[in-house]
Amino acid sequence: MVGLREWGWEEALEAAFAPHRAAGLAAARVVLEDKGRYRLETEGGERDAKLSGRLRHTAASREELPAVGDWVTVRLEEDAAPILGLLPRRSRFVRKAAGQTTEPQVVAANVDVVFLVVGLDREDKPRLVERYLTMAWDSGARPVVLLNKADLAADAEARAAEIASCAPGVPVHAVSARAAGGLDRLLDHLAPGRTAAFLGHSGVGKSTIVNRLLGAEAQPTGEVRAADHRGRHTTVRRQLVVLPGGALVIDTPGMRELAPWDAGEGLAETFPDAAALAEECRFRDCSHGGEPGCALQQAVAEGRFPAARLDSYLKLRGELEALGARQEGWARKAERQKLRSLHRLANRHKPRE
Repeated sequence: MVGLREWGWEEALEAAFAPHRAAGLAAARVVLEDKGRYRLETEGGERDAKLSGRLRHTAASREELPAVGDWVTVRLEEDAAPILGLLPRRSRFVRKAAGQTTEPQVVAANVDVVFLVVGLDREDKPRLVERYLTMAWDSGARPVVLLNKADLAADAEARAAEIASCAPGVPVHAVSARAAGGLDRLLDHLAPGRTAAFLGHSGVGKSTIVNRLLGAEAQPTGEVRAADHRGRHTTVRRQLVVLPGGALVIDTPGMRELAPWDAGEGLAETFPDAAALAEECRFRDCSHGGEPGCALQQAVAEGRFPAARLDSYLKLRGELEALGARQEGWARKAERQKLRSLHRLANRHKPRE
């Protein structure tokens, strides 16, 4: 798989791919996904691709469909290579799909580091960073916070210190993509064959940062509105590109709706201080509301723990608990739909007597 090593192919994938190779299939990495259209990197170069009918009809949710960064199995004999399945993911950044539906959406897969980009030209509060970090820790990737547009901030270092206080153990860098200030700090997190993803709201400068790293205007960029500092979706599709130094990066469209999906260890990783104090509560099932003996409420009253951070912790925990209840019903429905699709496919290919 020499031709795929620059795209991040690892020895750990060999065992999972072996039976597919024996069946005459090829491995490829998804480098672009746009409204159901895919572009892959294979050992023989770039190929257009589509979902196979079986994968399209039997996937229980969007989470089982390919995302940018995924390794997939394909049949290369056809013009638009059919994607037959996914190889195991070692990480994936997933959110609840936008809208009222209860369904996961994978934003990027097989990522080593997630750059969470926040614009210092707007009042993005620490609470937004806490939400990003909760999702990033659950993804399996390592988070790094980038405070972009430092040239537009009155005191960028003070803002960085404020954000760092709510991101324990996470690197926080104030940078300026347009002025190319501080971007050398990103190089410590980028290595040949490793994959990074840039995530953040529209207008925070993700594509401008990627262009600086590429040394070319490869990704479209746009100005933000001065009135509310909101940007347009200049990046409208997810795409994986190789940097001159050999690292790989995924630029993503801005996310105006950011709802978590997993209820894993991300909350405890983002709020280790809250989790440690919760161990001291009188009751093990303390909700940290009005119960007597709540160590968190006592820490807030004594000024040892920020009230706003506790509110953020409780809000995210409540969201995850409510989502968990909805996910049970969603999972049952998705499994029924998958079984029906398999039954229809079996009947379609059943030999006629």
